[in-house]
Amino acid sequence: MGVFICDIDQAKGSFYKAANAMFGKVGRLELEEITLQLIKTKCIPMLLYGLHARPLIKSQIWPIDFVVNRFFMKLFNCTGIKTVKYCQEQFGFELPSDTLTRLINRFLDKLSHCANRVIESVIDR
Repeated sequence: MGVFICDIDQAKGSFYKAANAMFGKVGRLELEEITLQLIKTKCIPMLLYGLHARPLIKSQIWPIDFVVNRFFMKLFNCTGIKTVKYCQEQFGFELPSDTLTRLINRFLDKLSHCANRVIESVIDR
């Protein structure tokens, strides 16, 4: 049986396009909290859209976090991942991989309560 591999380049491209457009408008003029809230509500959903319903391997998950880490480097004008992690922690910013794990768990929970016979035959109850 083959492994379904998902190409996340389009999702990353959508994130970069939206994040750079937003950053181009607000730039360094706005508070970081506002910029991060916009990223969280407008750009992260583009990055994660539909990924909770697909099986992903680790080599597909780390690039999702990478694009966000790169944005943090741009926003805070830094290059070190330790600084990025510190900023994410201070702003309470959840990495996309953590958000994705939460979405997957919620998706599977909803599936497990589904009364559809086809779904029941595919998942373990």
